[in-house]
Amino acid sequence: QVQLVESGGGLVQAGGSLRLSCAASGHIFSTYVMAWFRQAPGKEREFVGAITWSAGGTDYADSVKGRFTISRDSTRTTMFLQMNSLKPEDTAAYYCAAGRMNWGTRDFLHGYDYWGPGTQVTVSS
Repeated sequence: QVQLVESGGGLVQAGGSLRLSCAASGHIFSTYVMAWFRQAPGKEREFVGAITWSAGGTDYADSVKGRFTISRDSTRTTMFLQMNSLKPEDTAAYYCAAGRMNWGTRDFLHGYDYWGPGTQVTVSS
């Protein structure tokens, strides 16, 4: 069993930065993919980016590419989402997810087995 807990959300002005963390407990297999998703009010949950837990390879949605960076710590117990140049349209609840899955389906919401409760990010204009 894996437990995930996000932190670091808050209110920031457009153009600002935030760093989200996802603390993982339980057994994270090296074959896992971990990801960030977000959900704005009235919208579906959407893929933000993902990282392979063993090698650290990353991929991002086009909407955040060049602004957001995913990383993990050396103990492989925490994942981070560094968000720069934030825009009002980045406002959403942000969720981390983990799953033993094929990298090719990393943006597939239902492929992930474990989810955190989410942390709210609000970007004011």
